[in-house]
Amino acid sequence: MSELRNNTDEQRYEMDENGMTSWANYRLVDDRIYIDHVEAPIPLRGTGAAGRLMAALAADIRAQGLKITPICGYAAAWLRRSHEFRDLVS
Repeated sequence: MSELRNNTDEQRYEMDENGMTSWANYRLVDDRIYIDHVEAPIPLRGTGAAGRLMAALAADIRAQGLKITPICGYAAAWLRRSHEFRDLVS
C-alpha cells in the first residue's frame, strides 16, 4: 500500500494497493471539499481499500482545516459510520 496522493490536476485523491489505484474524485469550493465519487478496482472491493482511502483523505482534509460534503453514497455512509471524522461533514 502506498501513501495518499492528492492529484490536483485530476481533482482526485489516489491510493495504490497491490499495483491498483483506488480514487476519490472531488471538487474544492472555498473551505469545502465535495466528494463526488469513490471507487476501488474490482479486485480490491471488499478488502477495505476504499475505507482506507477515505480515512487517509479525511485526515488530509482535516489537516487543511476544510469540511467535507459527500455527494457519493459510499463516502456519505462511510463518514456517517466514522466516529473520528464525522465532524468534518457539513
